[in-house]
Amino acid sequence: MMNFLSPQYALLAGIFLSFFIQNHRIQHHASVWSSRLLQISVVLLGASLNLKIILSKGEENLFLTLASVSFVFLVGIIVTRLLSIQKEQGLLITCGTAICGGSAISALAPVIKADATAITVSLTIVFLLNAIAVFVFPLIGQSFELTQDQFGIWAALAIHDTSSVVAASALYGDQALATATTVKLTRTLWLIPTLLIFSQMNQKSEKLKITLPWFIFGFIALSLLFTFTAIPSSYSLGIKTIAKLGFSLTLFLIGLSFHWHKLKSIGLRPIGLGVGLWIMISSLTLFAILSF
Repeated sequence: MMNFLSPQYALLAGIFLSFFIQNHRIQHHASVWSSRLLQISVVLLGASLNLKIILSKGEENLFLTLASVSFVFLVGIIVTRLLSIQKEQGLLITCGTAICGGSAISALAPVIKADATAITVSLTIVFLLNAIAVFVFPLIGQSFELTQDQFGIWAALAIHDTSSVVAASALYGDQALATATTVKLTRTLWLIPTLLIFSQMNQKSEKLKITLPWFIFGFIALSLLFTFTAIPSSYSLGIKTIAKLGFSLTLFLIGLSFHWHKLKSIGLRPIGLGVGLWIMISSLTLFAILSF
């Protein structure tokens, strides 16, 4: 059964309604409130990041995910400049591909002050690729006769959003799901230093006093709280549910802020960047898993 409260449908609903209220005061208010709600949702997202699980797997997963994230960022930034893609647009697509899809895009957007159009385009590309991955990855895994652990690692490194990683790996098997979840959590961990780095870079470029966004500290604090205290898991689940609803409402407001007249200036290059990065990381990680 379709969940119409999911981020994908919320974004699409907002985009659809934006067609009828172009340049209206509603869009201005939607843009303002989407930024505030987005920051709160990012903080609540910290409840889902269990650092103990990440640390229990040692340095292997940390190195593996760091290599993957770094490589995607390197290629993404280079291609963004070569294709003359808007800087913020390219960074959002690259970050979404490198770390954790829509969550990474939503978290980075306020740090680099991306507009609604850049956010909407990036999220749409990521959501479409996620939908494809859920169905295609298990088929490819079976054709290459990947083991449960191999597929779990591949899915965790190459699929954008955690929900899609879980869906694809669950179709492949229980062990694949367990492996994928752990590696994906480790990959998500790199969102913290990424936000800190781009926060400082953005403020240095504006010649301002460097102050880190409050919601990054909130994200880290909540993650530490739910990792190292005996808070019942039901509380974590409840906060994760609220965070998901917050993201859905945020994406609805972002979609509502979308300006259709800017669509012509986007072109096919951002789509090419998103698809190209995804195919590249999927192919290289699969080759590495089969080789080693």
